[in-house]
Amino acid sequence: MSSLNTISESVCFGGTVGFYSHVSSTCNSRMRFSVYQPPQARIQSVPVLYYLSGLTCTEENFMVKAGAERWAAKYGLMLVAPDTSPRNTDTPGEEEDWDLGTGAGFYVDAVREPWNRHYQMYSYVTRELPEAIAAHFPARGDRQSIFGHSMGGHGALVCALRNPQQYLSVSAFAPVTAPTRCPWGQKAFTYYLGSDRDRWRDYDASELVLRGDFNRPILIDVGTADPFLAQKQLLPEVFERACSEVGQVLTLRMQPGYDHSYFFIATFIEDHIRHHAAALVDDG
Repeated sequence: MSSLNTISESVCFGGTVGFYSHVSSTCNSRMRFSVYQPPQARIQSVPVLYYLSGLTCTEENFMVKAGAERWAAKYGLMLVAPDTSPRNTDTPGEEEDWDLGTGAGFYVDAVREPWNRHYQMYSYVTRELPEAIAAHFPARGDRQSIFGHSMGGHGALVCALRNPQQYLSVSAFAPVTAPTRCPWGQKAFTYYLGSDRDRWRDYDASELVLRGDFNRPILIDVGTADPFLAQKQLLPEVFERACSEVGQVLTLRMQPGYDHSYFFIATFIEDHIRHHAAALVDDG
């Protein structure tokens, strides 16, 4: 296990928000992440809720903008938010497009050159990062959940649906729910995964949910004024149909007038934290 570099730490709602980096063997690069330790973590190990951010974001956006720490402190949850991709890897093309490469790892394990040398975000999020958190923080490895926004909502759904024994709950804000059918996903998957669409389906929540393996309630919020909803990037109706087909319990809330921003996330963050606390906290 690599050593941890502390970038900064600040007291927040009786707990601590910290920003850290470490050398990732999975991504073959230095990776950054943020952690909120609630006040309860000073005396005992606590459940962990992972948050995956969207395109162009870093490990900072969620901790700074979402207002989640107040509710994490109330329910005694540790929050962990990784960066959205490896950075400064000298991978050809990683700085050319805002929706590919830096800030756009799409939470997949790339198989195509040159991306496969560093862009292994699925394995990083599901394996190496939890190992680092367990090694350096008072986290309960048996009580983990995951949520995210946009590209990160896609990542959260994929991680949970593929690892139902690891994550006790999942939710998402404006997730990319059917990436094999939308421009963002098709572009990223072509570059990272190649032309084999069977491989694509392993990272498509609307395909994965049809396996019927998760069997826990899923919460999704989408703003009706979200421009990416109109642009057919999110496709929540595709995921809703897939859930209905297999009897997956889904609460899909279309929130009137809300857009894709962190103002939208901050408005409904308490509902999502409560959703996860019901699964993570022993006394529910």
